[in-house]
Amino acid sequence: MSGPSSPAPLTDALLRGGFTVAPMPARVVFGAGALERLPSVVDELGARRVLLVASAGRAALVERASALLGARLAGLDRRAVMHVPAAVADAVAANARDVGADLVVAIGGGSAIGMAKAIALAGGPGSVAVPTTYSGSEMTPIWGVTRDGAKETGRDERVRPRAVLYDPALTLDLPPAVSGPSALNAIAHCMEALYAPDVNPVVALLAAEGLRALATAIPRVVRAPDDLAARTGALYGAWLAGLALGASTMGLHHKLCHVLGGSFGLPHAETHAVMLPHTVAYNAPAARDAMDAAARALGTDDAVRALHALLADVAHAAGTRTSLRALGLREADLDRAVTLATARPYPNPRPVEPRALLALLARALDGAPPADDPHSEPPC
Repeated sequence: MSGPSSPAPLTDALLRGGFTVAPMPARVVFGAGALERLPSVVDELGARRVLLVASAGRAALVERASALLGARLAGLDRRAVMHVPAAVADAVAANARDVGADLVVAIGGGSAIGMAKAIALAGGPGSVAVPTTYSGSEMTPIWGVTRDGAKETGRDERVRPRAVLYDPALTLDLPPAVSGPSALNAIAHCMEALYAPDVNPVVALLAAEGLRALATAIPRVVRAPDDLAARTGALYGAWLAGLALGASTMGLHHKLCHVLGGSFGLPHAETHAVMLPHTVAYNAPAARDAMDAAARALGTDDAVRALHALLADVAHAAGTRTSLRALGLREADLDRAVTLATARPYPNPRPVEPRALLALLARALDGAPPADDPHSEPPC
């Protein structure tokens, strides 16, 4: 009779190296109907004047949240937009001051939550997040603001939401073309957390379980958007991905996507989705234990191939794009993208080499399969 198995290689290595774990960063209310808890959560935080921040869409949801807040609602600002332009962020922060807000409620995707973070970064109040996509931003202290054509990012605990309400029912009307890329974006958080320089056993478990949950749920979500069980699984995975993201230092994937979004105007979630298999393939030779953990979570022996297949499957079902060229990047942009992505050093399992990075981007430009050989040349 055999005894218990030994820890997985990644966990075993982390146990040998030692680690530090921070406490859970925010209160989480999870489950269908969680939005109804918004008034009690606001009251428990001691807030009396709430600024509700959202994007221009989701009118019915904004109306519902406004009604729940009642007399607590001090103002409504629907100027949240992708990549958080600095001028817009400054205007929304000024509005928060003008209405005397002591709390921001951000309802929607990463744009709304990012705008709430910008308010806090400017010295405004903290926030409660009600995410309706799978971005994971609501669980992190990471902020991003686009200024003068470049996306600035950083970490500051002031911007992390104080509470998060995850209501899977709010995602039921999220179109497959948004749901698919958003979930693949969350998978990218899991992958980079697995090979982050500061990964620990807890983060590794969160990332692997988030990866498993997302990869299981999202093919069902894009084919049956009204499947509440699938939506619940995807939002659960996104929550774990956000926790992993917030507790880890991100590498090449996130740096490249910030460059492509902030400097070239590419759509946030779709860019993450397109880049995912390429950046994982780039780092795979230098992160074998992490790749083994990812493969186990995906139920495969090749994580890179599985992620590329998942991208193709989701894109086919959701009608989304699989190349940077289709998203608006031009071949003439590649050299500048490489320059921007290598301008400052950042941690990554494999050294970020301009020539290899150009090869990676050239493949992603036309949606070619990720490279098996990390040193291979760009396609002709």
